[in-house]
Formats: sequence, C-alpha cells, structure tokens
Amino acid sequence: MFTGIIEHVGTLTAVDHTHQGSVLAVALGPLLTGTRLGDSIAVDGVCLTVTRLDGDVARFDVSAETRRKTTLPGWNVGRKVNLERALAFGQRLGGHLVSGHVDGVGRLLDRHKEGDSEQFTFVLPDDKSVRVVEKGSLTIDGVSLTTWDCRGARCSIAVVPHTLTNTTLSGLRPGMPVNLEMDLIGRWVETMMPATNGVHR
Repeated sequence: MFTGIIEHVGTLTAVDHTHQGSVLAVALGPLLTGTRLGDSIAVDGVCLTVTRLDGDVARFDVSAETRRKTTLPGWNVGRKVNLERALAFGQRLGGHLVSGHVDGVGRLLDRHKEGDSEQFTFVLPDDKSVRVVEKGSLTIDGVSLTTWDCRGARCSIAVVPHTLTNTTLSGLRPGMPVNLEMDLIGRWVETMMPATNGVHR
C-alpha cells in the first residue's frame, strides 16, 4: 500500500522488453537505504518488487499484463520516474490510499497557470476503466491528487508548486500518456453496488 506522496524522482538506467514482460533497472538514490530484496516500490504508480540490488540500482521484473495496462512500453533509458516505498503500518497517511495497481492509461489534454498553482486536465481511457468523482482522488504516475472538475471523460486537478518541483508532473506536455489509478474506496464501492439493467452504478 502507498500514499501517493513521492519520496524521490529516480532514473531508469536499463530496460529490456521481451514478449513475456520487461526487466527494469532504476537508480534509487536516497531510497536505497533500508531497501531489501522483495520490497515493493511504486515506480510511476506501478507497484513493483525489487528482485536484485546492484549498488544504488534496483532491478524489477514486470509481467506482460502489467506492461499492457500501463505506459511502460514507452519507457526508455534516462526516463525520470516517481518513486515511493510501500507504507509501513504505524506511519502517518499523508496522502490517499494507493494500491499501485494501475487501472488504465490516460493523456494530458491541457495545463495552464491558476495563480501559484497549475491546472492539469486529463482525458480518461475510452474503456471506462478509470472512474472519478469530484473531490475524490486520482493517482497520476504515482502522485495522488484531488479531483475538482470532472465532466464526462475529462477530469481536472490543481497541482501546487511543491508537487511540480518534486515529481515528474512538471515535465508533462499535452498528449503525453500517464498511468492512472482510481480512488481505491470508490473502486470497492462500485464493485459492491448491485447492477441495474446490467449496468453498475
């Protein structure tokens, strides 16, 4: 489990895509301290397991299913990625509940200044795999943010300067794909609601 509060922006140092999946290598920087084999780390919002440690570089095996559901096929060496270690019981939950299981891939439609912050508007996947409600949470490349203007397949969020400075969101440009995870509580509520005329509400 994660909070969506990014601890460090790492760098992808190696990537190997095969038909069976992918192998990634990421420089962890200060997150290396205390990291062990088998630990879970969210990499751009994707929960991955550390399978090897070489110096400050962690290696991760990625399944073909995870690759299909995320932006991972477009990742190349040198890419900057948001990193967060798994939450430990007893820690403060400063963000939202985030599982690290990406629901779908969206795209940035527009961004513009709103006072000291910036407004980002995203287009959600056509298959409705990601559902949002105003004032709920939406995790974007591992960064959990509060939604405030949701209309149809579009959703807007406000990003404060601190988040822009300390995550990869500052580098997003219109048209770029992002990993999306819907509100965890909302996902369970939707699953448990009875279907009406074959449609879950």
